[in-house]
Amino acid sequence: MKFSPMIQLTHEPIDFAALTESVRSTQAGAVVLFLGTVRELTHGRQTVALDYDGYPEMAEAKLRELEAEARSRWPVIEAGIVHRLGHLELGDVSVAVAVSCPHRHQAFDAGRFLIDRLKEVVPIWKKENWSDGSTEWVHPGTGDVADLSDRTP
Repeated sequence: MKFSPMIQLTHEPIDFAALTESVRSTQAGAVVLFLGTVRELTHGRQTVALDYDGYPEMAEAKLRELEAEARSRWPVIEAGIVHRLGHLELGDVSVAVAVSCPHRHQAFDAGRFLIDRLKEVVPIWKKENWSDGSTEWVHPGTGDVADLSDRTP
């Protein structure tokens, strides 16, 4: 079954195989898939889990804008971006970006642009859950701790 390309926020595990298939095309000689996963160490501190929260309507609109910008800069055949929200354990996939283009350098460049800009401008926030029991919200795009105490979802 072929899935259509998607831009999506989800609380469910990301089906990155289906996402990859959704961007494959006979017009594309290259398909690039990027997976962001929950890692155990961040700046020397042990992470036990992450929590992602966001502003879904604005986040999805920003993702569509990024896709349009990538299409204006590279000959993107198809692109899909899925970001997970909620509680994620070590090793879980938090974000997947798949891009198909006629040639590999185009697909790599477009995919890198999409994930880099996503981290900078899409309103999705990450809470680090540390092994010592403390937690910190990280500001999108900077890796800096953010004060989100007065934010409403």
